[in-house]
Amino acid sequence: MVTAAGVSVTTRDVVADVQSVLDRLVGDGVPRTLSSGGAQLWGPRASAEAGRRLGWLTAPESSRALLPQLARLHQEGLDHVVLAGMGGASLAASVITATAGADLTVLDTTDPHQVARVVADRLDRTVLVVSSKSGTTIETDSHRRIFEEAFREAGIEPGSRIIVVTDPGSPLTGTGYRTVLADPRVGGRYSALTAFGLVPAALAGVDVTGLLDDAATLSPTLGLPYDNPGLALGAALGASALVGRDKLVIADHGSGLTGFGGWAEQLIAESTGKQGRGILPVVVEGVDAPGFETSRDLRRVILGSRPDEAGSARDAGLSVSGPLGAQFLLWEYATAVAGRVIGINPFDQPNVQESKDNTAALLRGCDEGTVPTLIAGEPAFTDGAVEVHARGDLVKGARNLSAVFDALLTAVPDRGYLAAMAYLDQAGDASAASLRPLLAARSAAVRKMAAPVTFGWGPRCLHSTGQYHKGGPQTGVFLQLTGAVTRDVPVPGRPYTLKALQLAQAFGDLRALRSLGRPAVRIHLRHRADGLEQLRQALKG
Repeated sequence: MVTAAGVSVTTRDVVADVQSVLDRLVGDGVPRTLSSGGAQLWGPRASAEAGRRLGWLTAPESSRALLPQLARLHQEGLDHVVLAGMGGASLAASVITATAGADLTVLDTTDPHQVARVVADRLDRTVLVVSSKSGTTIETDSHRRIFEEAFREAGIEPGSRIIVVTDPGSPLTGTGYRTVLADPRVGGRYSALTAFGLVPAALAGVDVTGLLDDAATLSPTLGLPYDNPGLALGAALGASALVGRDKLVIADHGSGLTGFGGWAEQLIAESTGKQGRGILPVVVEGVDAPGFETSRDLRRVILGSRPDEAGSARDAGLSVSGPLGAQFLLWEYATAVAGRVIGINPFDQPNVQESKDNTAALLRGCDEGTVPTLIAGEPAFTDGAVEVHARGDLVKGARNLSAVFDALLTAVPDRGYLAAMAYLDQAGDASAASLRPLLAARSAAVRKMAAPVTFGWGPRCLHSTGQYHKGGPQTGVFLQLTGAVTRDVPVPGRPYTLKALQLAQAFGDLRALRSLGRPAVRIHLRHRADGLEQLRQALKG
């Protein structure tokens, strides 16, 4: 166990190589070099990128300069805070507010049903935070345009309701809205303790000073060779991946940090999944969830305390506990260390752009309100409320959903995984998330060794696990879910609607996966509620 500044990292049943990796990191001077901002730790090809992306190390102190500005942003009567942002621009703020019990509505979707519902909710009391490092994120740009029109139609001046968080020099700095500039030396997924995490949380009523205080207490320990929880966690993650335990199964057990696993998922997957290597986070529903069992390629981690301190078959190789601000900094540091151990640059995302380019190409064929026929395609077969779209022999002539699921699970290679991605309404179609444990349980029944199963909402997953899906080991099989749209939303000033954008994103990612030889099946719900229930029944059968 390594404990410092209220943070505890406990290892049990961890590969013997961890100590040798830890000793090597200490011998190479990694703690001292990293804590002082040394950019050479990840090799000469990564040093330029790393040199521009280490500002998160000092964020617990540098972000304090934002506090007076945050105090001035609050407006009486505007108590409905909506955050439009993707990936690192929204996940940390979501965890901060959920953990504090504060009300924040996060829009990290292009589903027209979900967006329309949020726009119609308490518009007279809404403040919109438009959050994007680049200022060009297509989802966030669409949300801004839709809200601008809704405000104007309601007789509200958008400038009185919109706050921008972006990097200096981005196109959003020229919109005339109140703007909080973020630290350009911090990449999106490392930005929890910067303006991207703090501005929405502060507007929602969270005292963010405490987050910075907890992180600042941990900071001095990260330069130590020993009694350094960040180094211990990074060494354990990296050493596990080196010996083939490259799936990090994350379960919460009393951590008090709501949704933290989803934030860690993006950080680890997007940072490490490249060059055919990486660590795949598998976020499960709890320590009793299907998929948390021991396997030769899994490393288990509990956020909080072990359910059985005496040790049991359910005991975890790692458990991590501590206050939220410190945990953000801890995992950022550990992920950077793990990147050095496995030999990748943890600060770039070379495979994310391909899906974006595919989406843009597909949208160029859109007239307003339509989806190009070239991406619609004919289903392999239709079963009730569900269409199955597949290429080649992946589903092996299956003519029902049970057979499709069994074919997908048996197609997962040794040490591989199945990733389910739902381009649906995260609230209205929330039951889609229940497919993950059902798929995991089905995997245990149809395979000699169960395959890890992940679940992600699209297009959020494009900004997180999408990098691992395309840049990590070629061991994934992919199940994509799309659904019929009954209420579309135009995007003002653009020739497409949200329906077209959502489908273009789904098909753009599908095209990217297939171009890399990743097996992928799309299931389209002709009726969302009926289709999801049909999928659940097929998995239980």
